[in-house]
Amino acid sequence: MTHSEPEEQWAAWMRLALDGDGDAYRRVLAAITPYVRAQTRNRFKRLGIDRLGRDGVDPEDVVQEILLAVHLKRHTWDMERPIGPWLAAITRHKVIDTLRRRGYRSDVPIEDVANVLPVEAAEDGLDGRDLDRMLERLNDRQRDIVQSISMRGNSVRETAERLNMSDGAVRVALHRALKSLALLFRSDPA
Repeated sequence: MTHSEPEEQWAAWMRLALDGDGDAYRRVLAAITPYVRAQTRNRFKRLGIDRLGRDGVDPEDVVQEILLAVHLKRHTWDMERPIGPWLAAITRHKVIDTLRRRGYRSDVPIEDVANVLPVEAAEDGLDGRDLDRMLERLNDRQRDIVQSISMRGNSVRETAERLNMSDGAVRVALHRALKSLALLFRSDPA
């Protein structure tokens, strides 16, 4: 099985990132974002959701959730396997999760997910206590935004309205908070 040249480059960068190379991590995130965005839009289209905003689903919110999942679950990627199917599985699951939260239902055959069922977490992974400890190190607004969007599944618009902020300001604050969390994760000896 051959893999695309971009996927091979992403995999190389992700291997470096997993070894602590921050520049490689930024490169892989920047490179996969257009791919994740396109995959998300294609999944919505296949489900018959043409105009995403009309249905109360902002695809950019889903893309942010996918990138957060990639960040939090990057240690689960098997470096010996291609990265594309791993990204596609995360994208598929986040799209389904988003639609279910909004009342949509989708049946997924077990054959489609059998090879990506969760693996027992490694002991050096991020558990709930670690995440809570890291979230406590964010300022109150950043913590509220991360919890609202990434953990409770609220949209950027819902979060912005609740906090009396613009959608753009919430996205910027979310991005900065995730960047801070990434730095905390990399620098935290525990």
